[in-house]
Amino acid sequence: MSEMSIDKRIVDDLVANDISFITTVPCKQLAGVIEEVDSRDEIFHIPSNKEDEGMGLCAGAWMGGKRPAIIMQNTAIGVTINTLATLTQYYRMPLPMLISYRGELREPVACQVEMAIHTKALLAQMNIPTYHFHKQSDVEELDMILKYTFMCNKPVAILTDANFWGGYGDQ
Repeated sequence: MSEMSIDKRIVDDLVANDISFITTVPCKQLAGVIEEVDSRDEIFHIPSNKEDEGMGLCAGAWMGGKRPAIIMQNTAIGVTINTLATLTQYYRMPLPMLISYRGELREPVACQVEMAIHTKALLAQMNIPTYHFHKQSDVEELDMILKYTFMCNKPVAILTDANFWGGYGDQ
């Protein structure tokens, strides 16, 4: 699957699951998905400065009758813990989190590794269902994951590593 078709496939699955509000935090790995989100008339796209701010926007969208999602990096999981616990989980809000899993295999930036070491443990401690997309064929599960999050009213994390995105072109 080419990079452009994977971006389109991801956004097609979001739209097919009635996700009409998406907030994004800039990320090199997710840039194609963010561009695809921004090009869709059926999605209200609000860029966020910070991930916890984006989660607050998603909570407002959910309370207003929209199905939200956030697109972000794992390096900010630490700053989202309070928002996830006291807002998203406390009020049983579904929240698909498409997360670039920086610091994993094929990562060229050494400082990203430190947060990668803690990402899955933090999500597990929060009892957030977590799915790790390592191969492009893993995207086949996205539709089921999105249905799951709205069925059980829980946040879910979809970690997409550099291998899923095809590396950084220099490897």
